[in-house]
Amino acid sequence: MTRILVIAVVAMSTLATSHAQTDMLGAQESPALFTIYLVRHAEKQTLPDDPPLTSCGEKRAVALKEFWSDIPIDAVYSTDYKRTTGTAAPVADAKDLEIQTYAPNALEALKEMLMTKQQDAIVVGHSNTTAVLAGLLIGEEMGSFDESIYNRIYQVVLSNKQQRLHVFHTAFECNDETDR
Repeated sequence: MTRILVIAVVAMSTLATSHAQTDMLGAQESPALFTIYLVRHAEKQTLPDDPPLTSCGEKRAVALKEFWSDIPIDAVYSTDYKRTTGTAAPVADAKDLEIQTYAPNALEALKEMLMTKQQDAIVVGHSNTTAVLAGLLIGEEMGSFDESIYNRIYQVVLSNKQQRLHVFHTAFECNDETDR
């Protein structure tokens, strides 16, 4: 995880440096720079309706909290389901933030709100919303991904001139026999 964190910090600092603007007096002026992390909820139980996380899902949520432990986060967003709020809760608690809910069928409105607030944020969603929202933020069409995928973190670094998308594949593994 440390290697992923180093890559994320280098990517963010590279974007910040490459977008420094020079004013009329030659002074450097930095544009607004913020980062939005998007992640699918962790492993869920196979119950109907609104299933909670499995024990592996709970462990993944804690691993995500550790991933973001040294990264400044101003807001945590989640859909209003047990599996998404359960994924968001460890990092929200660690950062002393309230989980703010959003409607998974209103991604365009969420994108506009995120762009207006310009905060470093985490958005926990679903296999059919996470990449789609990342695409909306960078102005490219992206679709759903397979429901078996839990290991992606989408990092969207935004400035007033450019958007960059980085996709991290986490190395988290859980072999808990009770989840099979």
